[in-house]
Amino acid sequence: MFGALGRLASRHPWYVIAAWVVFAGLVIALAPPFKATQDQAEFLPGHYESIRAFNLQDKAFPQSSQVGAIVVFDRKDGGRLTADDQAEITQVVDGLSGNLEKAFTGIQVQPPSENGLVQLAVVGLSDDVTGYDQPSFDAVKALRADLEKAVTGDIRYGVTGTVAQGYDQQESGNRALLIVGLATALLILVLLAIIFRSVLICLLPLLTVGFILTPVSTGLIATANKLFDLKASQDIETILVVVLFGIGTDYILFFLFRYRERLREGEDKRAAVAHALERAGEAIASAGGAVIVAFMALVLSSLGIFRSIGPALAIAVAVTLLAALTLIPALASVLGRALFWPSKKYLVEPEAARFAAVGQSLSRHPVRYAGISGGVLALLALAAFSFNPSFDLGGSSTSGDVESAVALRTLEKGFPPGATDPTTVFLRSTDGQPLSQEDLTAYQEALGDADGVAQVLPPKPNDDGTVAQFNVYLESDPASDAAIAAVKGPIRDTAHEAAPEGTEALVGGTTSVYVDFQAAMNRDYAVVFPVAFFVIMLILALLLRSLVAPWYLMASVALGFGATLGATALVFQNLKGDAGLLFLLPIYVYLFVVALGTDYNILMIARLREEAREGLEPRPAAAEAVKHGGPTIAAAGLILSGTFASLMLAGNAFFLSMGFALAFGIAVSAFVMAMFFTPALTALIGHAAWWPGHGDEKRPEPEPVAAGAGSGHEG
Repeated sequence: MFGALGRLASRHPWYVIAAWVVFAGLVIALAPPFKATQDQAEFLPGHYESIRAFNLQDKAFPQSSQVGAIVVFDRKDGGRLTADDQAEITQVVDGLSGNLEKAFTGIQVQPPSENGLVQLAVVGLSDDVTGYDQPSFDAVKALRADLEKAVTGDIRYGVTGTVAQGYDQQESGNRALLIVGLATALLILVLLAIIFRSVLICLLPLLTVGFILTPVSTGLIATANKLFDLKASQDIETILVVVLFGIGTDYILFFLFRYRERLREGEDKRAAVAHALERAGEAIASAGGAVIVAFMALVLSSLGIFRSIGPALAIAVAVTLLAALTLIPALASVLGRALFWPSKKYLVEPEAARFAAVGQSLSRHPVRYAGISGGVLALLALAAFSFNPSFDLGGSSTSGDVESAVALRTLEKGFPPGATDPTTVFLRSTDGQPLSQEDLTAYQEALGDADGVAQVLPPKPNDDGTVAQFNVYLESDPASDAAIAAVKGPIRDTAHEAAPEGTEALVGGTTSVYVDFQAAMNRDYAVVFPVAFFVIMLILALLLRSLVAPWYLMASVALGFGATLGATALVFQNLKGDAGLLFLLPIYVYLFVVALGTDYNILMIARLREEAREGLEPRPAAAEAVKHGGPTIAAAGLILSGTFASLMLAGNAFFLSMGFALAFGIAVSAFVMAMFFTPALTALIGHAAWWPGHGDEKRPEPEPVAAGAGSGHEG
């Protein structure tokens, strides 16, 4: 199969290139626009309490106006607001009333806080918008611009609330996308220049990924999201840039190293392309297949955020894999030796003295290499048990100096932090009878006594009196771990237990959504991880035709996952002092480290098998595999880990921790697992590693052609 692909790309390269151009043009022209959401409720199934509360609110209070934004006023000197200050604030708010965008329904000034330090103006949200769409964000932008003109003197303002936080998160994501994209491109350019000293090879991944693979992948993802009603997270675009450039460059490297190797053996460009793809194609396809399977395992998640991320990344990797097996070989056929210009030493095989020395040392002392590398990974993996998940999605996705965050801190000087996004508790009559005022008053008092509650506003009944809504201000920021713990425990417990006979209580709001996220995540960890693990192991078993090697290969990858999570917890929780790390992190670490770590293991074990088939015993075969496969894996690992490290420049806590974790995990996968642990174990286990397929056995030489015979064949 891969030989046929190689012959197609080498003999008819222009047809392959033309097909890609047509395909890319059709996808870009026909695909719907890519849309993302920050509404966490859209990621949860309907049976969770927070979603049931949201649906009840929509049904019982169809005309209720949600809070769109909160304008926070205070004095620049931090003092108490004077009567003149309050009059000026009222005048500013009155002036804004007739100039609001259509997404906002009105603005009302509220009394100052009891300590007189802060005064609020609440902006209503129209029923025609979601609060997470572009009209809502445009309204926040216009509101801030109007306030900039209207507020003067000693007064200062800040706009916060759910919509404002969503807008700031979007802006932060756009900046992150630009920074990460530029850093990734520059890193790839520099590293490829060092490795190959070629202008065209430096530009190859940047041009193919930037102008073909990225728009094609984004178009196909947007199409899949529309067809299957998938919800895309705002962070997916930034992650896509890293995945496409990182994995794309890796797969290009896998092919180019083999292509250059064939050229050094004296083959012409077309034969070299065909033979390179025939040799490297199986490893590239298997590696890509493992990554795709790992990502697609996320469709089993109960969380929409994971169900959308999984197929999106799988589509991106599939497009990259297809390009690595067709487009890149076709471009290599067209460019020929010019691909390596201006380098004149690409035909001279380097001595690879360092990798040769490592390989020889490993073959002589496999126990030492396996023990030390495995021991270090195991020690770091123990620290993974200290991982503390955080559910502060908003705070993790923006920096602390954005306007909504600064305004929230100002608000907290005079009001409970929960005032920006109240937790909503609904009391519903189950017998169809109106709720009595006595029951409502008693229920309000009970909610107010729950731990974590700062204030409970008077109940608001619906038209027929069968449902009442209680707005509960929490003592902590609604997105904080303290607020989530309070809603999960005492507030939900009190809401359910204090509900009068004949009624049902549901706790909703953003914080309640995060509580349900936690429950769904625990379920997903128990399902997604094992499925991805065993399906990847099945791919390894089919590739290697062995029932032994896949077990220790996956065990090494699991150690890598634990070591990565442990190292990240040590750095950020113990050294940096963070209370926790975003709950999404283990999923990303598991998928990337397991899938991409398997990539490098596949490359190393495939090379080791190739050397064994040349007649070498397990230990010398391991030495040769490290000598020849080591440079490829080191280069790919360096580029991919550097690419993921660029996420740390995005400017928010989530990408900082994820960039570190993925860069560390890829470095461990390439330079510890694939370079030391896997070949050392394979050398120790010997021929038994290939049972029952015995894929390491030397293949018979072609039978000599008898005199007068018309043809011969390989045995």
